[in-house]
Amino acid sequence: MNNFNKLLYPFFIILLVLISNANKAQSTDAQMALEYMQNHDFDKAVILYEKLYNKNPDQNIYINYLYCLEQLRDMNNAEKLIKKEIKRNPDNPMYVVDLGYLYKQQNQSDKAKQQYDKAIKSLTANQGIIAVTASAFQQKRELDYALETYLQGKKLMKGGYAFHFELAEIYYQKSEFQKMLDEYLDAVGESEVYRANVQNMLQSKLATNDDKGEKKDMVKNSLLRRIQKDGDKVVFIEMLTWYFIQQKEFDGALTQAKALDKRFNEEGGRVMQIGDLAASNQDYDVAIKAYQYVIQKGPTSNQYVFARVNLLNTLSSKITKNDNYTQKDLADLEKDYFTAVNELGKTTATAPLLKGLAHFEAFYLNKTDSAESLLQNVISMQGLSPQFIGECKLELGDILLFKGEDIWESTLLYSQVDLDFKHSPLGQEAKFKNAKWYYYKGEFAYSQAMLDILKAATSDLISNDAMDLSLLISDNIEDSVNAPLTLYSQADLLLYQNKTDEAWVRMDTLVKQFPSSTLIPYVDYQKAKILKRRNKPAEAITYLQNIVEKYADGILADDALYDMADLYENRIKDTKKAMELYQQLIIKYPASLYTTEARKRFRTLRGDTLN
Repeated sequence: MNNFNKLLYPFFIILLVLISNANKAQSTDAQMALEYMQNHDFDKAVILYEKLYNKNPDQNIYINYLYCLEQLRDMNNAEKLIKKEIKRNPDNPMYVVDLGYLYKQQNQSDKAKQQYDKAIKSLTANQGIIAVTASAFQQKRELDYALETYLQGKKLMKGGYAFHFELAEIYYQKSEFQKMLDEYLDAVGESEVYRANVQNMLQSKLATNDDKGEKKDMVKNSLLRRIQKDGDKVVFIEMLTWYFIQQKEFDGALTQAKALDKRFNEEGGRVMQIGDLAASNQDYDVAIKAYQYVIQKGPTSNQYVFARVNLLNTLSSKITKNDNYTQKDLADLEKDYFTAVNELGKTTATAPLLKGLAHFEAFYLNKTDSAESLLQNVISMQGLSPQFIGECKLELGDILLFKGEDIWESTLLYSQVDLDFKHSPLGQEAKFKNAKWYYYKGEFAYSQAMLDILKAATSDLISNDAMDLSLLISDNIEDSVNAPLTLYSQADLLLYQNKTDEAWVRMDTLVKQFPSSTLIPYVDYQKAKILKRRNKPAEAITYLQNIVEKYADGILADDALYDMADLYENRIKDTKKAMELYQQLIIKYPASLYTTEARKRFRTLRGDTLN
């Protein structure tokens, strides 16, 4: 370092210290000003903000300084401040908007309009400036001017950027839902990459304030119009399919999927997806139509085997769902199963078919030995996924519990799957089955400890089932004997094993010995299930009605109401009464798991066109 630099060095150090101290002072003033403003101490805040603004007129300081002046009704200084910013930023109309809003606060409407119009007229083909100006209007709830800004901006950009999403948000804030939809669909029409974003937006905006389904109908009708107008744009057909799936209107989704399948000469994969979704949501008729469509493509189709397998398993679920089947129904289905096994063979591809056949044989034909042997063979197959083998082990555990001869083996299988698939949905299902096993055995405390872990399960179904059983146990544990709960859990196991006469006797004993027990509504519900199975709907309704009337605030009330409506619709064929009960469920229990399905059934019975 030469002598000259040595002389200057101390001055540099002093200068840096001074700058650092100045920055710290300014930072402290900014913090104090913000605290004053947040505490509504605007007199003190405005002094500091004036000082800060004079030193460094950045955007944040300007906004807070202006806000404090407005709160103090110091409109003269506020106007001077804004005009100073307009001079400093002549190309940014945002400050002109601020001036117009200041005049509006003083009830000078003409002057406010003049400034607002000036801001919009001064716009240029600059996407950022257009967005900032519109945002300034939005923040002041001047939605019409924000809208006009974006529309003017669209013209100026000449196709460069159309502000579809920004316009859609303005229309949404103005409750102009149809115009919002048009903007979103225009965006998708311009580029398919926006589809997922638009679907997420619509899903969010359809989730609230649409009790009558008017917004949902707008979405469907808008998509139908786009398909008619722009038939070459497949994206709108895919969006309509998505819409139907969201509303669980799988018939409509299937119609669109089949149209795309034919249009592009596909192998049925898209249709299979709809079928699987419909089956998992217990819309078996639609699932069956989907699988039959794929099967008609013939054995050369790469989806043929899966369609045959899924069709038979879905037919089994449909036939057995409501306990409204005949022995002929069961015999015909068994024959169809064996026909498929003989045609397709026993391979890893048909393993789900064999698993379905085992379930059907055990629980509906009482051929438990045959079902057990079949599942053991499937489990020993090479090449199956660990997930599917785990599912088969759970099925085998269920069959052994149903059989009742070696129920200890069933809990060993449940525990094995729980350990192998810890924290996964399959593992959680295994833990729930184990918890129920201990409940059946009368070990209620241990069962409840397992159920409490499952309350936070990732699967909503497992979480809800665990919650229900946990509540049943906690509400009815009385002492070390727990006589009523023990009688009920024994009856519950007998029902699972299809020993309905013995289960009925146990429940009658419970009612006679403990007539004031909180388990009485559960007994009524189980008796209604037995009577449904015996095809005595009127008698079943008597028990369900008792729950609805006497235990309206209990956890079984919505279940009972839905079951009553279903019986009137599908067994008694009284459409009017079914509609009345579905509507009662929708109104009285809006958070029920049955509400969506009840609304769909009500609209169908009323004659609404859902597809």
